[in-house]
Amino acid sequence: MGSALPPIRKRFGQNFLHDQAMLARIVGAIAPRPDDPVLEIGPGRGALTGALLERLNRLVAVEIDRDLAAGLRAAFAPERLELHEGDALNLDLASLGPTPEGGWRIVGNLPYNISTPLLFHLLEQVDAIRDMHFLLQREVVERMTAAPGSKTYGRLTVMLAARARAQSLFGVPPGAFHPPPKVHSAVVRITPLEAPLVDSALYPVFAKVVNQAFSNRRKTLRRGLSGLVDAALIEAAHLDPGARPETVDVHGFAALARLAAAH
Repeated sequence: MGSALPPIRKRFGQNFLHDQAMLARIVGAIAPRPDDPVLEIGPGRGALTGALLERLNRLVAVEIDRDLAAGLRAAFAPERLELHEGDALNLDLASLGPTPEGGWRIVGNLPYNISTPLLFHLLEQVDAIRDMHFLLQREVVERMTAAPGSKTYGRLTVMLAARARAQSLFGVPPGAFHPPPKVHSAVVRITPLEAPLVDSALYPVFAKVVNQAFSNRRKTLRRGLSGLVDAALIEAAHLDPGARPETVDVHGFAALARLAAAH
């Protein structure tokens, strides 16, 4: 892409993947077919973009940094790379055109500072998504895949489990990036459930219950969910009012949300 690379902007949390073996491993995990509808979030300097385009006929991407977008346009022909400039946190998948058959395959090396809000944003559009493969901070992936009762189990785990299954694939060391981050990373595969545990109508109430519970994670369900559900409703959901939120699985929270919505 030429010798004059755009400057790294700390406010965008940019760490560019450059390890060729790791790029090949990531693309191998995604396993794109030539006509797959793939959307890359934050292509940056185009390392993963180029690796994907070795297998794809065309690729759609969203980039917030105008200098990087200019570099991408110079490096890839418009018929191969359909580039949209903007913030992925505001991305409406419907704005990209009709939903492809089977849904979008979304990929990206996500900046650590937006990874969690972006995941929540995409989960709200899960009906238009086939799968997602992201390179994330290892700690975030551990939270996504945590089991009830573990220290890393929390709001992100539960909200994700209501609509998708997350699978940690492999770790990525700091040296695979420029500049090297101070944390380790991991690649995660997120596959939407064929039948979400929480439908769109119930999702706002479910989110409210989960948010309030984990905002008070040191409190019991009875105390932490005060004002939202009472002890009787917690027991009606077959849960112990004296339990802590990190011991409740996604089915328990879904049951609480259904009861909260009905009262």
